[in-house]
Amino acid sequence: MTTGLLCYCRAGFEPELAAELTTRAAEAGCAGYARTERNSGHVCFICDDAIALSRALPWRDLIFARQKLVLIGELRGLDPRDRITPLLEALPPLPSEFGALLVEHPDSDEAKPLAGLARAFGNALRPALRKAGRLTATDHPASPRLHVCFIAGDHALLAQADPADSAPWPLGIPRLRLHPDAPSRSALKLEEALLTLLDDHERAQQLQSGMRAADLGAAPGGWTWVLTRHGLHVSAIDNGPLRQHVLDTGLVDHLRADGFHWQPSTPLDWMVCDMVEQPRRVAERMATWFREGWCRHAIFNLKLPMKKRWDETQLCLDLFAMQAQRPLRIRSRQLYHDREEITVFATTRQ
Repeated sequence: MTTGLLCYCRAGFEPELAAELTTRAAEAGCAGYARTERNSGHVCFICDDAIALSRALPWRDLIFARQKLVLIGELRGLDPRDRITPLLEALPPLPSEFGALLVEHPDSDEAKPLAGLARAFGNALRPALRKAGRLTATDHPASPRLHVCFIAGDHALLAQADPADSAPWPLGIPRLRLHPDAPSRSALKLEEALLTLLDDHERAQQLQSGMRAADLGAAPGGWTWVLTRHGLHVSAIDNGPLRQHVLDTGLVDHLRADGFHWQPSTPLDWMVCDMVEQPRRVAERMATWFREGWCRHAIFNLKLPMKKRWDETQLCLDLFAMQAQRPLRIRSRQLYHDREEITVFATTRQ
């Protein structure tokens, strides 16, 4: 029986996710090893006590993992004429019933042709699981989810998810549509960051109409536009132009200045930043904002180098936390709409 963690990631970032899991497992005192292939879109971290490791590595604390699941089995050499029987036999006795089923494939070019198989197999597996008493009659969002991840037509990974400690979306990807009024596709980054890095309570408390924010490097206005949709008043800092309909909201003050040097005259609720710059320079400037008390909450991107991306991620986050010189709660994630970057949410601890 194969046990450990199964995590999904952006294709090409398997080494970074493997390094992150290896580092954090060692810090938690959990022995194991990462198993993956470049561009596969997933990493298995094999260990003896998967439940303990999962508790030590909360999903919200992982950076390169879109999804975190507890691996409960691996099936190879599946017969296309009957994949269901060996799967049912491989299920552990607990939980006796799963609350939902997701049949997936990694988000990689090689695995995308498996989408049709995953969809058809899910439709066949659900009634078989219910007949066997292993799946609730209707989806039960609080009960463990069963995940079947097809790596190939004859190769599947079985995993389960704690709904409170995993992404609720298939493949860990929130499916967002670009609004027709969005000034740029970068708006999707901030929308996903607010959805992924903040929980429901935090969004309700920390993102209220009437709050004041700064958007550093705002042009053409994608992130500013997202903030105005939440009713925030925004100082948009950029020497470049903003889309006119963003200015027409009446909530935006466009200041033609350098985002790396501008500072507010009074403290703000929020600061957001998606400037293309060296990640260490961004981390240091973001730390200055918190150290000087210029904002209470921030979301910013760190553009990563092509090599040693996990090392640079650790360095930049440590640098940011150290130079901020005040207690912060920090979460980071490589979002679906990110590319060679990670997105960081930071908030002052009350």
